[in-house]
Amino acid sequence: MKNIIFAIVVFFATGISYTQENIQASEIIKAIKAGEDIKYSNKTIIGQLDFTLMEETIKEKTKKKSSWWNKKNNSYNTINNNVKVAISFTNCTFKDNVLAYVADEDSGETFKADFDKDIKFINCKFKSKAMFKYSKFNDDSDFSGATFLGDTTFKYSKFYKNIDFSHSFFSEIATFKYAIFTTNVNFESTIFESSAIFKYTKFNDGVSFKDVNFKEDLNIKYMNVSSAFNISNMKVGYEIDDKYTKINGKNFSKYLLERNN
Repeated sequence: MKNIIFAIVVFFATGISYTQENIQASEIIKAIKAGEDIKYSNKTIIGQLDFTLMEETIKEKTKKKSSWWNKKNNSYNTINNNVKVAISFTNCTFKDNVLAYVADEDSGETFKADFDKDIKFINCKFKSKAMFKYSKFNDDSDFSGATFLGDTTFKYSKFYKNIDFSHSFFSEIATFKYAIFTTNVNFESTIFESSAIFKYTKFNDGVSFKDVNFKEDLNIKYMNVSSAFNISNMKVGYEIDDKYTKINGKNFSKYLLERNN
């Protein structure tokens, strides 16, 4: 009898352990709305993780029967959600989209999310979209060791504190077009399998591309770098578009010439 009870206990304990490896995205959003800091390690996130709260916002406006819903024009109004809790994921896998930006064609609205506290996706794997267009990162942000397997964008994003993209991997086109980094940013040992776009990007306190492997094109047109610019052992597979690029006030080709002399 004792053996049977022991076996039952082991079975249920094992079952609990297994289910806890999978976390529903809806539970994470629920915790954020309750003001709870998010911290997960070695988990798989199931379902679309939408920091913009788009669906809830649309449902709420639909209930109120606002004229907003019936508005049809070609312009997008922006609805912003401020994530006010710290976010930390380590060694986690996101099976579905991770969204901090959504342009909804039906409503004609743009939904975006800003992050007021630390946000970390250390050694995480994004199997689908990772969209952070227009997001403001008001505290430290860490994407070191992250693997981006789907579409991803940090276009127009603004980073105000420490930021780390070192040892990350982008399988699709990666765009940081118009992004602004106010502190030094680290891309060391990152791999870009497809084109990398840093057009109009501003690095106000330097950037490290040390040991970065750009396997296809690198677009740094109009990019502006102030302070340290580390490109030691940087590799580019195809072409570099460096038109109007400025490195501490100098054009890119002149910077390379002086660097190599």
